[in-house]
Amino acid sequence: MDARFNMFGNEIAAKFAQRFASASLVIQQSPLPKSTQELVSLRASQINGCGWCIDMHTKEAAAAGETPVRLHLVAAWREATVFTEAEQAALALAEEGTRLADAHHGVSDQTWAQVRKHYDDDQIAALVALVALINAANRLAVIVHQQGGSYEPGMFAAAFS
Repeated sequence: MDARFNMFGNEIAAKFAQRFASASLVIQQSPLPKSTQELVSLRASQINGCGWCIDMHTKEAAAAGETPVRLHLVAAWREATVFTEAEQAALALAEEGTRLADAHHGVSDQTWAQVRKHYDDDQIAALVALVALINAANRLAVIVHQQGGSYEPGMFAAAFS
């Protein structure tokens, strides 16, 4: 399957990508741990079937020191012993925030309570924004059939800095 459209080669898409990257910088520079950011992005991307984003976030996480065991177990985080309670809360929020159409009430009160228990307001703001942003990125890439496999760690940081 080839990409339907080059989101990196169109003027309007490039302007949008620049602003999208600026929004992601707010999250990257937040106090939300980088490892949590990558795990959340990876989990939402798995749910949405976004090969491009799975490729990107797996490689970025590995480059930042994330272990292969944890990366392999993200899809089954509930049945794994390698994630902290805080990471589990973030992954639950990522799942419920991604599967809005599947959940009668969106994010459950139980999940929200766990997020509140482990994160401060600035981290929560970043986490909520991250879930929204990664879902938007997944949709962009899936719609145009952006293929995974060619991403190199740091390639967007260099392009949008």
